[in-house]
Amino acid sequence: MTSAEPRVESRPGARAGSEVAVTPDTPAWPGAGGRVAALLRGRRWTPRRQDLAVHGVFLLVAVWVTSRIWVDPAGRVASLYSSDPAQVQFFLAHSVRVVLHGEFPFYTDQFNYPDGVNLMANTAILALGIPMVPVTLLFGPAVSFVTLVTLGLAGTAAAWYHVLSRHVVRNRLAAAVGGWFCGFSPAMLSHANWHPNIISQFLLPFIVWRVLVLTRATRPVRDGALLALLVTGQAFINEEILLFTALACGAFLLAVLAQRRDRWPAAWRPLATGLAVCAVLAGVLLAYPLWVQFAGPMAYHGLSDTVRDYGNDIAAFFAPGSPTLGGNERANVNLAPNYSEENAFFGWSLSLLAVGIVFWLRREVVVRALAVTGLIFAVLSLGERVSWWDRDLATGPWELLVRLPLLDAVVPTRFGLITGVVIGVLLALAVERAWSLRTVERRTVRTLTVAGLVLALLPIAPMPLQVTTRPAVPRFITADRWREYVGPDQTLVSVPVPSMGNTQAMRWAASTNLDFKIPGGYFLAPRNGVTGDPGRFGGRPSGIGDLLEEVATTGRTPKLDDRQRRRCLDELRHWRAAVVVLPLDQQNAEPLRRTVEQLVGPGRQEMDVWLWDVRTLTGRSA
Repeated sequence: MTSAEPRVESRPGARAGSEVAVTPDTPAWPGAGGRVAALLRGRRWTPRRQDLAVHGVFLLVAVWVTSRIWVDPAGRVASLYSSDPAQVQFFLAHSVRVVLHGEFPFYTDQFNYPDGVNLMANTAILALGIPMVPVTLLFGPAVSFVTLVTLGLAGTAAAWYHVLSRHVVRNRLAAAVGGWFCGFSPAMLSHANWHPNIISQFLLPFIVWRVLVLTRATRPVRDGALLALLVTGQAFINEEILLFTALACGAFLLAVLAQRRDRWPAAWRPLATGLAVCAVLAGVLLAYPLWVQFAGPMAYHGLSDTVRDYGNDIAAFFAPGSPTLGGNERANVNLAPNYSEENAFFGWSLSLLAVGIVFWLRREVVVRALAVTGLIFAVLSLGERVSWWDRDLATGPWELLVRLPLLDAVVPTRFGLITGVVIGVLLALAVERAWSLRTVERRTVRTLTVAGLVLALLPIAPMPLQVTTRPAVPRFITADRWREYVGPDQTLVSVPVPSMGNTQAMRWAASTNLDFKIPGGYFLAPRNGVTGDPGRFGGRPSGIGDLLEEVATTGRTPKLDDRQRRRCLDELRHWRAAVVVLPLDQQNAEPLRRTVEQLVGPGRQEMDVWLWDVRTLTGRSA
């Protein structure tokens, strides 16, 4: 026996079988402080306390990632563009109106008035916004936004940790590693500044688990009903992620079946029964919302061409993500559609480690099935054109699928999110195997495992999200001065007019819980304003909107003729505009003021805005 090995001793007067393991550092008598400390240490790290510690770490990391936004939620936004956060804040304010005023949840004309917006087709995140109503009322939609981002990251990591530790691996360290990567992968960090609906994946591990349970269920009807409730909840968070989950589960089960066909006779009946129950129950619960989405007012079919061909560059899988320790925004600029869609970016070391794990554990059916699943969706994420360092190489397989129903509404680069989850599960399985070895080399294997994890995960460690300061909501809005001018069926027109690139007025309206309507905005709608058309960003083309956007960009005041004036006045009448509002601190405010004065006459300064009262020009008698 070496000096480092424990020995077993019997204490005087102790019962048979009550031997105690004693190490060189353990005092020999029961009353000694060392033994008490050892017992306390054993009690301190109970499984429940281990879980709480892991969840606490996840929450602290999520707060660290969002810390720069928490400093000033209303005044800070993603450093590259702010359209998506403004849209989400608008949706959060809509949830307040749904709860307090009983407004229709799936459609609104509070923006893009009078045509309105189909919210089911625009991911209105009702399953997130409605629970956040108290926070939105007390602190505003900007605070609700950063709260959702923080809880989305931490909650997703915690959910994967829970499912992995209870149903996949026995080692909590292994589950923590897997949960960490699923919650804080470069793709999740990329979406965090813009898309809380995409990073709120805390239902997905439970959906995957319940699908796998169905293959051996003894009560498939009950299990199918539970799955239906989870599916319904996820549908009101993000349907695209739900579709990805269904496709990934199908690919994984087929990959397992191809290797173990003997399992099919026992698995198909409960699986078919459970999925049928799920489809019927979820179909009943979602029938009306889905009808509104696909056939209701302002419904569209298929994404805008702007995003339909978004795909990953092959080189993106080997570069660290921009919001990570080793990330480089300039180096990544041509490897992803934009900084909010860095859906791969695992880095060289993690990519090689994932391949090494598959080779090491290649005899395990689950590992091979995971590898096939991850590879399939990595290839699909390349989009319609396969490229390497921004050079097109070939046509991708997505070209064959992009026009299929449902898939025509998918952004292909986001298939990389599935590959990220697969890597997280592979990491958990690898750590579990390393810690379960009983050979004399286990210490060496564990050391190599830890070194490999550090080498792979350190370059993509999460860093605080990059933010910039944005203009404050004008006091004219926050002081409710606008109420003296704008009636229930009239609009407040901001300068520039709300659009994909100008979402300030959406934040203004959200700060009042949408008490006034606005024309335009940032959303997806049918291209020609007719239900069923292909989608496009924004509403119908606007002459005054395009005019003011050009002035805001160039700073040049155009010379307008009578025809242009009449057209712009017609649009203001169509919108039922009550006032036109230009913040004093708006970029190129002076050229914009002169342009608006050519359209509707002189304005006046009121508080911190230029104001034009156009009710006499746009009223029904005008």
